[in-house]
Amino acid sequence: MNPTRRTVLLAATAAALLPPAPAGAAPRAAAAQQPYASYWYPDSLPEGSPGPGVTWRSLTAWRPETDPDLAFNASSVPLAPRFTPVPANPTARAGQARVQALVSFGPTSSNPSQGAATADYYALTHWAYLDELVFWGGSAGEGLILAPNAPVVDAAHRHGVPVLGTVFLPPAAYGGQLRWTRDLVRRDAVGRFLLAERLVAVAAAYGFDGWFVNAETGGGDSALGADMVGFVRELRALAAARGQRVTWYDAMTVDGTVSWQGALNGRNRPFFEAADDLFVDFRWSAASLAASGAAAEEPGRSRYELWAGVDVEANGWNSAVDWDAIVPRDRAHVTSVGFYRPEWTRNHLPADGRDPAAFHAADDRFWTGRSLDPTRPDPADPWRAAAVSVADRSTVTSLPFATVFNTGHGLRWYDKGRVVSDAPWNHLGLQDRLPSRRWAVHTTGRRPSIAFDFADAWHGGSSVLVAGEPDAPVVVELYATRLPVAAGTVVELTHRVDAGEVDVELAVATAEPATPGAAPPYTCLPVAAGSGWRTVTVPLTGLSGTVRALGVRLTAPRGGAVRWRLGGLALHTGRAPVPAAPTGARITAASGGDLRLAWNPGGGAVRHYTVHRLLPDGTRRRLGATGQRAWFAAGLRPEQGELAARLEVRAVGELYTTSAPATVTHPW
Repeated sequence: MNPTRRTVLLAATAAALLPPAPAGAAPRAAAAQQPYASYWYPDSLPEGSPGPGVTWRSLTAWRPETDPDLAFNASSVPLAPRFTPVPANPTARAGQARVQALVSFGPTSSNPSQGAATADYYALTHWAYLDELVFWGGSAGEGLILAPNAPVVDAAHRHGVPVLGTVFLPPAAYGGQLRWTRDLVRRDAVGRFLLAERLVAVAAAYGFDGWFVNAETGGGDSALGADMVGFVRELRALAAARGQRVTWYDAMTVDGTVSWQGALNGRNRPFFEAADDLFVDFRWSAASLAASGAAAEEPGRSRYELWAGVDVEANGWNSAVDWDAIVPRDRAHVTSVGFYRPEWTRNHLPADGRDPAAFHAADDRFWTGRSLDPTRPDPADPWRAAAVSVADRSTVTSLPFATVFNTGHGLRWYDKGRVVSDAPWNHLGLQDRLPSRRWAVHTTGRRPSIAFDFADAWHGGSSVLVAGEPDAPVVVELYATRLPVAAGTVVELTHRVDAGEVDVELAVATAEPATPGAAPPYTCLPVAAGSGWRTVTVPLTGLSGTVRALGVRLTAPRGGAVRWRLGGLALHTGRAPVPAAPTGARITAASGGDLRLAWNPGGGAVRHYTVHRLLPDGTRRRLGATGQRAWFAAGLRPEQGELAARLEVRAVGELYTTSAPATVTHPW
């Protein structure tokens, strides 16, 4: 990146690292350390000593069988297929511009593998508009090659978005050393690039989807440039064989120097031809993008394999962008869009006001636009949000399907409407598949406000709150789906009326809308109301074919202010299956009250696992949840008279049914 702008093998490998062992087995290591997202140098390390909390590692020396944190960092969710419904508005197009985001979810070092005890986190939810996520970071003093942590990959994969790790060779002004570039492209005795194979092996073991390569260390020559082209070509070939991809950043040129082009031209074309995509530096102009798009198509590639960089790190939706140069309204899109640091939506908020609700309000504004309704974009909005130009996608294609509208962070943890932990938390891997169009509303009257709410929930950390004074029926679109209707198919809706009087109906469409932006042709089925949280089962009697859209229709029969909360939604065709209990729960390392816990899957589909501590009085204390088969528990202390801590792990199924526990004890 321009320095002036800077501020599945998986399961087999994890099983090999954590072989079955009987409950209560002795620790496998002397100490239990907090696991963090992994990062490396290509080979040689900096001079001196690392700073506090930093571990210097060489990728050349990495092997999956000796990676102590692999079980905590490896994704558990495969990349989901997705489809494109009829667009939400007439300007949102499919098959043209794509959207990439370069996001720093945390520092290079000390970025927790499995969430943390804070709700202040960039919990990205607008996956429906993304085609590629780059786990951005790297620094000369910590490490240059970043593998994304499991929560980010799991959430992205659940929504059909591939995730790339980052290879960052920084400018000399930021500590970059040309020897690290030479380390990266070093060959073996037969001419193979050693680290190309190693990078592909890391992505396969960790379960992510490839690499974003950004070489910005100056001082090279044409020989180094040729080596880098060869390296990228070999990396892409090896990556493609494993279903991975490679994106190149417009910095190093073929003569080995660093010169940001802001275009596809002769100085960087060999890198574009060697890679899957090219991120075009921010120096682009309308003319250079138009020429670049045409140049991309000359050898039979797509112009949408070019990401036009849009730097939003400093100003977010207030950034000045020539949108017509990228995604014009009146003709075909010119290139794709590459957002640099959209986590501005969190970072620009004041430190004392960065609660989840404020973050999601800002993030909705960024991705949807000022109207906050993708079906009705504001044509006067100078910020052309992704929802205005790009058709949304969905992964809701198979039964059973369930959601509790968990965004991946919260102020508390709820279970069946009851607070079971009052500690704030984040773990993006626990995020549900969320509504893609936020928020699409169809009404002839006043539009209520709709948002994820963190003051109360049925399960997890959030629910959907509809509040306002509607004077006509309001249809809120929730999910575009491709779900088959069979005999016995039912929908379960968990909801609550907080204020006023609301008539609730389930809105189900088995056909597409007639035109982009139109409401799906819903059939509305009554949903019983009552006091408190209520789960209502609605049979899809009389419907057939495929459910293509789901929503709710709300009517305030007596007018006035209403507040209605949606806590859960599920579709299935019978009794919810209960997953098998995990097996072989064991402590793999311990240091006082810091423990590393591991287990084996019990079989069947598992959404995630929960970890609890069973106290001497018989109560259960929630420690956390994860999609992985390992957990780190910090700071446990013995209760009065307790000789051993007793921990239990349960598997949670797609419909949020819970298995019997697997237990393990740890003597104090």
